[in-house]
Amino acid sequence: MEIYIRLSAFILVFICISLAEVLWPRRKQILKRSERWPHNIGISVLNVLLVRFLLPISLAGFAMIVSKNNWGILSMIDISFFSKVILSLLLLDLLIYGQHVAFHHIPILWRLHRVHHADTEIDVTTALRFHPIEILISMGIKFAAVAAMGVPVEAVILFEIILNACAMFNHGNIHIFSKLDKILRYILVTPDMHRVHHSDIKKETNSNFGFNISIWDHLFQTYKAQPSLGHTEMVIGLKEFRETDESRIDKLLTQPFRYTSA
Repeated sequence: MEIYIRLSAFILVFICISLAEVLWPRRKQILKRSERWPHNIGISVLNVLLVRFLLPISLAGFAMIVSKNNWGILSMIDISFFSKVILSLLLLDLLIYGQHVAFHHIPILWRLHRVHHADTEIDVTTALRFHPIEILISMGIKFAAVAAMGVPVEAVILFEIILNACAMFNHGNIHIFSKLDKILRYILVTPDMHRVHHSDIKKETNSNFGFNISIWDHLFQTYKAQPSLGHTEMVIGLKEFRETDESRIDKLLTQPFRYTSA
């Protein structure tokens, strides 16, 4: 049942963001969708299949075992179920923020994560473009966190849906009016906020690490409001991987193992 709920939510959000990109684009894209989408979506499908094949149980299934055995800190705290769910969502989001920072600053992890940043355009499919090894490492971190915190299965499912939806939203090539964007940023990571993170200027790449809520970047002083060159003139991607063929799935899979000066 869980997989159908998540898949339905994913398809609905993907269609909505894709449509919004056509109706209200923020940037003119140089590469055609046909040159990027099959490969970005293809590596995402590969990731899903690998996780299903290599992991004997889903994160939600593992959370059920955790709850049944009363593992984790939250099982020891006498608070309402609703409070546990809200606290779990906040802690998991903080975890993803911290993981994201680590993947930028630890060289061997950055080699994996740069597959995501090497996209020379940014749109809804960029949110799906991660190297399989990074996905497996991320899953391991999530499993450990669920066990340590005692996250309820309902919170796990809800968090996975929110994370996927927010990632597609804030990677979207969508123009949101500045006044509305300013209001949304008090709570959410907006497309303009996250686009700064995909700048080819290193100082900007190492900012705005949040995926769901924007509070962590403000709290840990990694927030940058706007790109120095503006949203329409800024360069997206990495200087080392600008050739068109670097968008191919075979190049994405081998990229972490190819030498660069970075």
